[in-house]
Amino acid sequence: HVQLVESGGGSVQAGGSLRLSCAASKYIYRNCIGWFRQTPGKEREGLAAIATDGHITYYSDSVKGRFTIEETKSETTIHLQMRSLTPEDSGIYYCAVKVGCGTTWSLTTAYKTWGQGTQVTVS
Repeated sequence: HVQLVESGGGSVQAGGSLRLSCAASKYIYRNCIGWFRQTPGKEREGLAAIATDGHITYYSDSVKGRFTIEETKSETTIHLQMRSLTPEDSGIYYCAVKVGCGTTWSLTTAYKTWGQGTQVTVS
């Protein structure tokens, strides 16, 4: 049973950048790692995902062109590089894992294992 730990959150000014990390407790080959954002009063939103076996990436329209999801060569850490941040990007960021990405990559109900989240504040 893999465990996930997010890190890298913090406070940044609008227009700035942050790099989030999702560290897995074990090898996560042939899985889908997704990044999600939770803001008060809104449903958790799928932002990006990566298929760790084919490196295929997925992005929501809200972050496409600004965020980049990538994995380390060790395939145990997934990063989310965030650029051109706006206050609307503030929230708690979570990573999660499931088997295969496909058309359900952005659905929270499709993921079984989640990290504890890391706070991002853009002002």
